[in-house]
Order: sequence, then structure tokens, then C-alpha cells
Amino acid sequence: MNIKSKNLTKIIEDLFNLSEKFSSQIVFTTSFGIEDQVITDIIVKNNIPVRLISLDTGRLFHETYLVWQKTIDKYNCNIEAFYPDNDDVEKLLTAKGPFSFYESVADRKECCYIRKIEPLKRALTGMKYWITGIRAEQTVIRQEMEYFVKDDIYGVIKYNPLIDWTFKDVEDYLKSNNVPYNSLHNKGFVSIGCQPCTRAIKPNENFRDGRWWWENNSGKECGLHSGK
Repeated sequence: MNIKSKNLTKIIEDLFNLSEKFSSQIVFTTSFGIEDQVITDIIVKNNIPVRLISLDTGRLFHETYLVWQKTIDKYNCNIEAFYPDNDDVEKLLTAKGPFSFYESVADRKECCYIRKIEPLKRALTGMKYWITGIRAEQTVIRQEMEYFVKDDIYGVIKYNPLIDWTFKDVEDYLKSNNVPYNSLHNKGFVSIGCQPCTRAIKPNENFRDGRWWWENNSGKECGLHSGK
């Protein structure tokens, strides 16, 4: 990868500037996907004082927990865990069982809200900047995003440093910098979320077809970045 062409220096400068200006009001959320691993590597190797957090939905793959641990071991860093509200999870499973998300888009989004969006709201409380690993080529919705986007849903400015990177750019960075990554990426998983809701993609499928594969025309978003 041509690092200059992908503005790596600019990304590092932006992160330093944001951390100096906003100190404890800037946070990076990682799901331990390959894009997020790139950003973690950049932040930690350059000693940029940014909070690292992750949303543990309670339904993650074993492989995701393994890369979580490998990341802590490699970088000697703290990654704050945010979990769903216990009462909300208990009520959902009591009323609808453990697989209600397969029943309808509305049921799936209810589960996503409890397990992802509500914890994210808590994580972003009091924050001014939210760093993400989203890329434009991932979905149609994300193609409309820029480096800095005002997010009225969470009341923050979203910074998307890898927005113009390609999948190959990300892979090249991981290899060049020996960054730990989720082994499921070697098995056809390109977007990795909760275990019951994620599968490997098939030949000629697009990036998000492995997420909520039983749905049609749902937008393929959980609501974290779309506000829906």
C-alpha cells in the first residue's frame, strides 16, 4: 500500500490534534474487525491518548474474543467493555426467546438496539468525537459519509479515518505491520458481528451479505451508524 496516498500521516496528525484538543472527550469503538485493528495499531503505536472501547453484545464469536485478547497482549493496552443492560436482555429473552431476531426485521432491530445501540449511547455520553473504522465501499449508506460527519443521533462528530481505504488497503496494512486479526476473515467472513447473525459470504456476494443473510432489503445495518 502506498501509505502516502492513503494519508496515514494525516490520520496520525488528526488523531493527535483531536486528542490534544478534546482529551477525555474522544473515543474509539472497536469490534475487532480488520479495519478497527488498523486503527488500534495506529493509536497505540503512536501513543495517542484515545480511549479504546468495545461493545460486547454477549453473542460474539469465540474467535472475536481471541483477537480481543491477542490485541491486549500485543499492545499492552486497556480496552473498556460495555455490555447490554442486564434487565433489558432478561426481559427480551423471557418474552421472545433467544432467537427472536430471526422472526422479523423489527425483532432483529430490537435485539440490536438492546445489545449494541443502548450500550453505545452510554459509551458516547459526554464525548465530542467518535472514531470509527467504517469504509465507503462497505455499504451504500457509508458511501455518503466523509472523514468528519456530524452525528445528531449521538450528539458527536464522527471521524472515519479509513473512509476511502479499500479492503485490500486494510489487508496490506495488517500484513505489513503484523497486526493481529480475527481468524474468521480467513474463512470468508468479511464483516463480523454476533455469531447467530453472521456467516461467510459466497462468491459474487457483496460485503454485507454475510450479515442478517435471512433478510431482504433491510439496509443491512444494525443502527450504530445509520441511526435506524
